[in-house]
Amino acid sequence: MPDLKRIKAMAQKELFHILRDPRTLVILFLMPLLQLIIFGYAMNMEIRDVPLVIADYSGNSASKELIRVFSNTRYFVVVPQAEGSLEPETLFRNRSAQASLVIPPGFMESRFDLLLQIDAGDQNTAQMVQSYATAIVASLGAKLSAGIDLRPVVIFNPDLKSSFFFVPGLIAMILVMICALLTSISISREKELGTMEQILVSPVSATEILLGKVLPYIALGLMDALLILGVGMLLFQVPFRGDFTVFLGFTFLYVLTALCIGLMVSTIAKTQQAAMMMALAITLLPTILLSGFMFPIASMPPLLQKITYIVPARYYLQIIRGIMLKGNSIAQLYQSGLTLAGMSLLLLVVAARRFKLRLG
Repeated sequence: MPDLKRIKAMAQKELFHILRDPRTLVILFLMPLLQLIIFGYAMNMEIRDVPLVIADYSGNSASKELIRVFSNTRYFVVVPQAEGSLEPETLFRNRSAQASLVIPPGFMESRFDLLLQIDAGDQNTAQMVQSYATAIVASLGAKLSAGIDLRPVVIFNPDLKSSFFFVPGLIAMILVMICALLTSISISREKELGTMEQILVSPVSATEILLGKVLPYIALGLMDALLILGVGMLLFQVPFRGDFTVFLGFTFLYVLTALCIGLMVSTIAKTQQAAMMMALAITLLPTILLSGFMFPIASMPPLLQKITYIVPARYYLQIIRGIMLKGNSIAQLYQSGLTLAGMSLLLLVVAARRFKLRLG
């Protein structure tokens, strides 16, 4: 028969251990609250403030009324049309707009048809843009007692295949998670095995130790990226319209950023288990919820939109979707690349300083 006193003593000991361990308390109480708050606000499938360019070739009162209706809805933001002809593919590649509406000459006089062109790099948003625009036009037609024909044209993903949207996002999520995990346990493993002392007596600096640990994982991370990309293209027939060397260059920056996140975690965590949990918490949830992978950033509250700027996957998703689906070049993606490079440098410097403090 089990001894109830021993069971009670063990339960008390475990309870005291939990209450005295801040990391366990964070996992028990803070993490669920954060997940509830982030899921509750980020899981909003409604779109807002979609950039819409309107080319008005009519200029009459009916076309102005149509523009006013689109401007006054929370779903669209009418952005000024650039000089020259309306080139939707160029606008979409530069992320200047996600949709364009062409109002033909003589609107509501002789011709009632409108042309709506949609960037379907984000398949979920494209479907909602089409639905909202159709509803707005139908409402205006009913108000004016006229039948208006809206002809939607979907660009970059004409069949609205969800795999075109999710596969690049999965590549971003898997890369940041795996790479951060790999380096997060590297230093923690040295501490647990007792081999850190052997490294410390060698004539190398903290920065050299960190760089030496990062370099092997960069090659492994790039190999992982190529494997995931190949399998995704083979199984889901996702196109690759851009330059392969551009993809490799930007993926290198993203992998480096993820590895530096893991290094930063490894300087904080004392055990491999703690390092793994921290790395997953820092990379997995933000990538799924706050990068634009699952939910449109524009539909999030302003505070969460600001937080997305520190999520590396936000920038890599712009890069990989731009390269794979739109054939973007360096000129259209360099800003996201520079942001990833800056993040990598900052994380590496902070990790090196924390490592020196721990050595001291």
